[in-house]
Amino acid sequence: MEAPKLELPDFGVGAWAWGDKLFWGYDEKQDQDIRAGFDACVTGGVRLFDTAELYGPGRSEELLGQFLRESGAKDVQVATKFAAFPWKLDRQDVVKACKGSLERLGTDSIDLYQIHFPSVWKNEVFWDGLGDCFEQGLVKAVGVSNYGSAAVRAISKTLGERGIPLSSNQIQYSLLYRYPELNGMKATCDELGVKILAYSPLALGALTGKWTSESPPKGPRAALAEKLLKDSNWSTLLAAMKDVASQHGDKTTLSQVAIAWTMAKGTIPIPGVRNVRQAEDNLGARRLKLSANELQALDAAAAKVTGFLAPDASPFKSLSQSLDTKQAMYEA
Repeated sequence: MEAPKLELPDFGVGAWAWGDKLFWGYDEKQDQDIRAGFDACVTGGVRLFDTAELYGPGRSEELLGQFLRESGAKDVQVATKFAAFPWKLDRQDVVKACKGSLERLGTDSIDLYQIHFPSVWKNEVFWDGLGDCFEQGLVKAVGVSNYGSAAVRAISKTLGERGIPLSSNQIQYSLLYRYPELNGMKATCDELGVKILAYSPLALGALTGKWTSESPPKGPRAALAEKLLKDSNWSTLLAAMKDVASQHGDKTTLSQVAIAWTMAKGTIPIPGVRNVRQAEDNLGARRLKLSANELQALDAAAAKVTGFLAPDASPFKSLSQSLDTKQAMYEA
């Protein structure tokens, strides 16, 4: 008999930026602002925070654990992820990593433990390790991240044989990255009852509408911004988003429209938060209900934009083929 799946809230927060210096320019001086953003989220009703051993590395988990202890926040679900690097070869590597995450988080169990990305080999071994973590009571539920349709079906079957449900697949999903709904990934997850955690619902910040030629983002995002800003259809999508925002009041932001879009698609967005302003802005999206006509207008405008990021530009592309399963692992 299969265990019941974890009930996940309809909204969460991603903690990728909490400790990431390369992509997000993290500095320990930001900790006070991040903590204030965390408090604002909890006060606003957020009950899901997603992190990973790879974020920081480890710093994000440490900060989240510290914030939870110091704030005394109750009924908060913690999701974290195992990094399936090629040098990890045994199911015990998953259990060992899980215990490391537990130590950094300062808790005795993890609500949702996920495989961060497919490995170039030994994926079934990691699936076994994920099941071991569940059966040993280290985690309450298990999921994956950046998995394609074939792999989701395969791991769901493997875990199901042990009576363990696959709760989630965390994938990039936004108005600028709609591949999960175009390539069948979303349909697969819906069919199997696997919830989608939508990371980067703001497309790395692009959908805030703040990227301009005069004020581009810094770091690795600069190249993405340059490509996007050259796309003549980008301004059309922004105009459509502004039109939708105007229908919901003067204080409605483009960020809120973008996040509300992912919620209207039936996914659980986990936008990042680094301060109170971002927290309050993101929380506003939970109150925004888009009509069918608004969704259609946004879909139509987004479909024309080609200048952002395609699956073949994914950082996980080199990990796309499992040598022992011969399955395409990264599709979304």
